[in-house]
Amino acid sequence: MKSGTVRILGLDPGLRHTGWGIIECEGNRLSFVADGVVRPNTTLSLGERLRALFLEVQGLVAAYAPDECAIEDTFVNKNPVSTLKLGHARAAAMLAPAVAGILVAEYKPNLVKKSVVGAGHADKVQVAAMMRILLPGCAIGSQDAADALAVAVCHAHHRASALRGMKVAR
Repeated sequence: MKSGTVRILGLDPGLRHTGWGIIECEGNRLSFVADGVVRPNTTLSLGERLRALFLEVQGLVAAYAPDECAIEDTFVNKNPVSTLKLGHARAAAMLAPAVAGILVAEYKPNLVKKSVVGAGHADKVQVAAMMRILLPGCAIGSQDAADALAVAVCHAHHRASALRGMKVAR
């Protein structure tokens, strides 16, 4: 990685599917590195699924050595149990980079969409299409990965203001 280049891990958390995407940012130039989805076995207990999610994201941090991480914030579902489980998945995913001393920025779903598509209520097809335009060479294998790449791109656009007030123990 060149000096002045920042590697960003974007996460779109979920208990069944957690999308991840890694980009590099050098000034205003963005480039695709990798993407994928973590799919914990749905037959496992909640605790075992969270452990699997944590370990998978921890493996991504070790393999790709991101400098910064960004994660999509929780949106409130009509079902409070679903919202709570999403919160558990977010915590497991956030903890992996945090344990490695990497700052984790959080972004509201509408800000992510507005940052990459220009409209806060864009649909998933529009988000994936913009990722293909903004990150030439990405082959986006799933919607979850596209959403994670969008979170990383959003962070690249807003990182200066997002990191201003953040601190982490190293």
